[in-house]
Amino acid sequence: MRACEYTVRERERESWKFDKGEREREREMRGLRALCFFFAVSLFLLVQNEVNGDSPYRFYTWKITYGDIYPLGVKQQGILINGQFPGPQIDCITNDNLIISVYNYLNEPFLISWNGLQHRGKSWQDGVYGTNCPILPGKNFTYLLQAKDQIGSFFYFPSLAFQKAAGGFGGIKIYSRPRIPVPFPPPAGDHTVLAGDWFKRSHRGLKWILDGGHNLPFPDGLLINGRGWNGYTFAVDQGKTYRFRISNVGTSTSINFRIQGHAMKLVEVEGSHTLQNTYSSLDVHLGQSLSVLVIADQPPKDYYIVVSSRFTSPVLTTTAILHYRNSFTRVSGPPPGGPTIDIGSSLSQARSIRWNLTASGPRPNPQGSYHYGMIKTSRTIVLANSAPYINGKQRYAVNSVSYVPADTPLKLADYFKIGGVFNLGSIPDNPSYGNGYLATSVMAADFRAFVEIVFQNWEDSVQSWHIDGYSFFVVGMDGGQWTPASRSKYNLRDSVARCTTQVYPRSWTAIYMALDNVGMWNIRSENWARQYLGQQFYLRVYSPANSWRDELPIPKNALLCGRASGRHTRSF
Repeated sequence: MRACEYTVRERERESWKFDKGEREREREMRGLRALCFFFAVSLFLLVQNEVNGDSPYRFYTWKITYGDIYPLGVKQQGILINGQFPGPQIDCITNDNLIISVYNYLNEPFLISWNGLQHRGKSWQDGVYGTNCPILPGKNFTYLLQAKDQIGSFFYFPSLAFQKAAGGFGGIKIYSRPRIPVPFPPPAGDHTVLAGDWFKRSHRGLKWILDGGHNLPFPDGLLINGRGWNGYTFAVDQGKTYRFRISNVGTSTSINFRIQGHAMKLVEVEGSHTLQNTYSSLDVHLGQSLSVLVIADQPPKDYYIVVSSRFTSPVLTTTAILHYRNSFTRVSGPPPGGPTIDIGSSLSQARSIRWNLTASGPRPNPQGSYHYGMIKTSRTIVLANSAPYINGKQRYAVNSVSYVPADTPLKLADYFKIGGVFNLGSIPDNPSYGNGYLATSVMAADFRAFVEIVFQNWEDSVQSWHIDGYSFFVVGMDGGQWTPASRSKYNLRDSVARCTTQVYPRSWTAIYMALDNVGMWNIRSENWARQYLGQQFYLRVYSPANSWRDELPIPKNALLCGRASGRHTRSF
């Protein structure tokens, strides 16, 4: 900056040596000062290192309020974003910077998490209580996100308590950059489908049930984009192809998605282009997202879009409408049925979802150029879920440890070196199948390790597991007990990479994951009651280099709470 000031002063003195008009001199000075100012601001942003100055910026201002909603025909208090339920859609392109200012007008703390966004080197922005202090009532916080090296379909949601059951969720679309090839022609339209189970009871009432040590009742229904039966319409033109991005934003149940009379070509799962297999219906488990292409190739009329619950009794069903614009014939009769409790068909379908090895991902090189199956794993972690009663109350656990939140976000305690908040190694790498106990469980892991994680499920319900900050390869799933011999069944060539995977009852699912993202990352059940009552923990991926290349510094605007209150972030 001093160099710029010196240049300006010198230029001012030199300008008097020439016979130029006052207007010309003033124009030169304004231009030079503007150039110096731009250089200074660019340098400042580079030093901040919180956003990428090379990529476009998208700015959002979100006001979080309560509002009356009627998703199942009865009045409820919902959580709205800018008056909307579901919340606003985020449309962006790979590497875009997303500056999202969140104003909390609720009477309770609030946080938003971004299901599937990896926050490369920035777990500070993850939006869960282990990394972020809540936004208190009447306060605001600005998330500094980047869709770094990602494409695909994701969603955001409220992460505190049971607020997810009141709304506050919305879709995220990350498009490929213009010069990156996409393995299908541009569709005529791109529709978001946010589907999931819903309760008529308030989120506070549901939390009260869980705090009392009881299980939740069965959901009251299913929603599609915040609406009940035939409450939402997707309009199409005959002969054209449309993309549908489907996310299960519910709290309790897997769902099945289908469109009456129309085939669906699967093209993407949570940021991975897939082999383009065709399906008549698709299972979408809690927290999962996928994309299909649908050709409007049927006689012009209205058709049912059906979402039904999987592995439940009774089976819940809801519908939306696929409307041909040149049609005046409404839907009639019952919607088409789908799979209900059968596990085998769901397992076969899951195994059929494969990585498209020749398609580009967020970068121009083919996805298959990363040979994950040729990398030797350095560690095997086996995680077994359970449902113990602790102190007379229902809890859920991982390797017998039922997670309890600390009084300070773990990421802040780690950064400020505050003792007594958590202990590394407070959850074992393997299940003991002993009695459940309470702890703030954090597992230590090394940056750049390549690990094998096995999810072992001995319960009678389908589990859905999510890992923040990462995409992993689902290399195998089968019934019974996992053993080292189970590796002979792994798919080490074209397993799909995703961030959320299901584990069928009395079965196992194995994943491979490269620990290439430093931070404090939440590993959790996507069944929100199980997550709330302890089926989660944090993975601390650590680099001893303490380099901004590995992890960006604490944001200047980071909220501080608990034992981190009164401390300072950074001054530059």
